[in-house]
Amino acid sequence: MINIKFSGLKGQALSINNKDIPSIKQFKDVIPNHYFKCNTITSLSYLLQTALIQLLVIVIGLYIPFTTKMIPIWFIYSLLSGTTAMGFWVIAHECGHGAFSENKTLETITGYLLHSLLIVPYFSWQRSHAVHHRFTNNVTNGETHVPLVIDGNGVTEKVGGEKELYFSNSIGKNNYGILQLVLHLIFGWPAYLLTGSTGGIKYGTSNHFWPIKPFSKALWPSIWTKKVWISDIGVALTLLGVFHFIFKYGFFPVLAIYIGPLLVVNCWLVVYTWLHHTDSDVPHLSKKEFSFMRGAFLSIDRPYGKILNYLHHNIGSSHVVHHVCPTIPHYHAKKATVIIKKVFKKAYLYNPDPIHKALWNIACNCVAVKSDIKEGRYIWQSSYNKRGF
Repeated sequence: MINIKFSGLKGQALSINNKDIPSIKQFKDVIPNHYFKCNTITSLSYLLQTALIQLLVIVIGLYIPFTTKMIPIWFIYSLLSGTTAMGFWVIAHECGHGAFSENKTLETITGYLLHSLLIVPYFSWQRSHAVHHRFTNNVTNGETHVPLVIDGNGVTEKVGGEKELYFSNSIGKNNYGILQLVLHLIFGWPAYLLTGSTGGIKYGTSNHFWPIKPFSKALWPSIWTKKVWISDIGVALTLLGVFHFIFKYGFFPVLAIYIGPLLVVNCWLVVYTWLHHTDSDVPHLSKKEFSFMRGAFLSIDRPYGKILNYLHHNIGSSHVVHHVCPTIPHYHAKKATVIIKKVFKKAYLYNPDPIHKALWNIACNCVAVKSDIKEGRYIWQSSYNKRGF
């Protein structure tokens, strides 16, 4: 028996088995055909929407004096500008999935430019993100947010769960939660790009900028190696532009207008991906138990509110649909979510907990997982609320 203090999911994810999960055909049968198609004009209109909002925010920023006395105001500005700029990340993300336009040249150029401006290697991310989609919540082949395993074998599972439990208990729940928030929100994204942090054991220490030795080549087969180098060109040009503006205008203006907001964008990215795929109630699956649809339906939709959903194109509240069929554009995913929530009520996961509460829950309680051999799944454990089988 598993003793768990449930989150807002109230144990729903742990009661789901394979027979509750629809097939891809069953999913497609209930979704109108036109939802699967993107429209270039519509997609461009959302890009324009984000661009106009960001332009307004930048204009506001240019009226704020670049003085040390205004540092508190610039901090608030970074939060505002980074939050609005996250909309560009979401649109670039759609480009990477083929959900932006039927014109693939336009789509690739758009995604490449947007991600390069955000210091994201476009093709490198496109490849690793596709692997993440293929193996969502697979404890062996998963590519991001793969947990440490208690009594892991070190071959198909990430070892170290026992040490992490001991460490979390030794510093206490609150300190551990704060530490995890800092590590994930501040260092998580660059650590992932540079070392494959939180990735699965299958892919080793990867680097999204350097696809050859001494880093693992597992994520970059054949043509993808060349694409990584092409991705580096866009990022390098952006960095050259940043240094140019620093030499021309000084470090403080560039920090205030660009670097600060970019760090906030990175925080938002980690918030979304962490909360999409981690919850104290949501298991990871063994290779034997895993299927694509089972993994996709372990994604979690959450209540980000009207403003964030508007600015971020509903990425956090329609993510289950996105994982089942990532080529559905965001403006259809929202409507498709209403359908699957009704038709696949038992399988669809929606956690109503407020975002700050949900973040604190996973930061404190998602320490390591333990294998439930009978069920073929891995359940989150913490030393503050003892759990056993």
